[in-house]
Amino acid sequence: MNMDDVARRGLVLLGCGKMGSAMLQGWLKGGLPATSVWVIDPNPSDWVKGLSGLNLNTDLPGDPAVVLIAVKPQMMGEALPALKALGGGTSLFISIAAGTPIRAFEAAFGAETPIVRSMPNTPAAVGRGITALIGNAKVGEGEMALAEALLSAVGQTVRLDSEDQMDAVTAVSGSGPAYVFHLIETLAAAGEAQGLAPELAMKLARATVGGAGLLAEDSDETPAQLRINVTSPKGTTAAALNVLMDEETGFPNLLRRAVKAAADRSRELGA
Repeated sequence: MNMDDVARRGLVLLGCGKMGSAMLQGWLKGGLPATSVWVIDPNPSDWVKGLSGLNLNTDLPGDPAVVLIAVKPQMMGEALPALKALGGGTSLFISIAAGTPIRAFEAAFGAETPIVRSMPNTPAAVGRGITALIGNAKVGEGEMALAEALLSAVGQTVRLDSEDQMDAVTAVSGSGPAYVFHLIETLAAAGEAQGLAPELAMKLARATVGGAGLLAEDSDETPAQLRINVTSPKGTTAAALNVLMDEETGFPNLLRRAVKAAADRSRELGA
């Protein structure tokens, strides 16, 4: 199964909020006709409503190539019954819902249904996301490659070896953007404490974290080497890193605890 099959048989998108809209925009930009997409969303945005040819809240095709589930986990119970008739066939189901395990979808659609569970993150909204994927026993290489092709519309993709890894992925990349946003907040506040005006401190913090992130992603050097490159012996950066890299009070211990807390919560939600 490939993108030509998707164009011919159709794609059903359940939920078209920020993440669903980002993916839809990427698919359309990549050449998928709007007429090949069916969107189910009770409150579509003006952008979605304005897309010419899009099938919005209409009768679904009988055998779509792909059904992508992009609703919040708490809305699953209400939303999934509308798709039950599409299960157990050749339609590939892809979920981007956090905390909902494959077994929940197999219970809803049948164990014979090919299902891919994925975890994107919010930078997908600007095409800089990263999405981890894992399929059930019914997903072959062709279906997995198609899922990657669809999700790569909003950034990079990685395959997992087992579904158990999804809780750690959630804690690192799924929740991770919030850690970075908080870093920007606290870096700006620290700048204010050293005498900078709030607006200037925030502008410096935003640009510094954003620029460093792009440099880390695009550089051939490791983050450790990039850190070394900017750290002069006994200089200002070294003085700060002596605080941040302390094994007990710095980033190493703090982030281990934070990521563990997020992973533990993910396991609780998926139990």
